[in-house]
Amino acid sequence: MNNLTSYLFKTDAFKICEENKPFWYTSSEIGPYFINGHFLYGSEKDANVLLDFINEELENVSKEQIPQDIFSKVLFQYENNVLYSTIINNLITYIKENISIDDIDYISGGERRDWYFSNIVAYLLKKPHITIYKDLTCIKSTYNFSKNEPITKLDNANVLHVSDLLNLASSLLNSWIPAISNLGSKIIWSACAVDRCQGGSEKLEAASVKSLALINIDNACFEEALNLGIINKNQLEMLQQFVKKPY
Repeated sequence: MNNLTSYLFKTDAFKICEENKPFWYTSSEIGPYFINGHFLYGSEKDANVLLDFINEELENVSKEQIPQDIFSKVLFQYENNVLYSTIINNLITYIKENISIDDIDYISGGERRDWYFSNIVAYLLKKPHITIYKDLTCIKSTYNFSKNEPITKLDNANVLHVSDLLNLASSLLNSWIPAISNLGSKIIWSACAVDRCQGGSEKLEAASVKSLALINIDNACFEEALNLGIINKNQLEMLQQFVKKPY
């Protein structure tokens, strides 16, 4: 796990503020760190290049074509970027340790950042993929994305949803779970690269969704960062206090 924690900082997926210089959040509140889970794609630069590509695809390409185009990008990155492939391989191992793969019928991923992880996980597990758009349109793909088609009905399938980051689980609860439910199936499991540990997993468990996370942003993670020499003791104390009293 040491390497995985260090990857958070190496890619700037986890940014901690300097002492007494907290970040301003979009909620107009302050806090000691930012997390961009999709930076685990290899680097901030690589992640932003893919995001720009996805945005361009959403504007100019049919919804049936987009999953295949994105898959070609993430497969290339997986085969050529050691950091990203390490994260993905660890996520695959973690999923296999906690879920019987035979029980999974489909992998799903929601627009946009889930696609950094869900497409390649589907390929490696050899499971068909469901791409979910914000308007709840769903595209079903073969595991290698050679065939992609819209679907409006999918009866009694057990779905594993894969994402980059779990915050409060709002997207899952408000969009992705209803989208799969509308098809006639259920998201049974959720697997993410990073869990901010802000109550999202508990909300999913209450909705009968088993929540899995490769990396948890908690005190154990902070202490590991200290041991790795990534943060100092004052920063550790600041993070621990934020966990106790986030407001």
